[in-house]
Amino acid sequence: MLTAILALGTLAALFGLLLGYSAIRFKVESDPVVDQVDAILPQTQCGQCGFPGCRPYAEAIANGEAPINQCPPGGESVIVALADLLGRDPLPLNEEHGEHKGKMVAVIDENICIGCTLCIQACPVDAILGAAKQMTTVIESECTGCELCIPPCPVECIDMEPLEREIGDWKWPLPEHEVDS
Repeated sequence: MLTAILALGTLAALFGLLLGYSAIRFKVESDPVVDQVDAILPQTQCGQCGFPGCRPYAEAIANGEAPINQCPPGGESVIVALADLLGRDPLPLNEEHGEHKGKMVAVIDENICIGCTLCIQACPVDAILGAAKQMTTVIESECTGCELCIPPCPVECIDMEPLEREIGDWKWPLPEHEVDS
């Protein structure tokens, strides 16, 4: 029994050392500007900006390949924060990518839902629960309001509703920005 414990302890120590060395030796360095830009973006993973998610859009912004005004879910507050971070002038939201609607959440009418699971497959953040031919529901705290679950629904049982604001998440509206000529 003692030899088995010693053998397992030795193996655990060796694997720990190997993993520690590998973590240091093969560490992938990331661009801190990309990390900062990504932290500002709303993480809806909706693709409305023309990129497959928030991280690719953050990389494009940091590399100067995309403007800072392509994120409808983030709206003006994200544009202003990105402008401050990157030392650029704030731009109005590019209407080509959509309009800012505020925080929305998907609501499924369970009386109409047929349990096809197409919305579950479309959700980029796994905020929809259900199974084939069973009731499907949305986890409100996980839903980012990206609206990607609406187009695949064959019975149109999904609606987007504004998330009710509570005193803890209410913010003053941003002041109008004047553009210098």
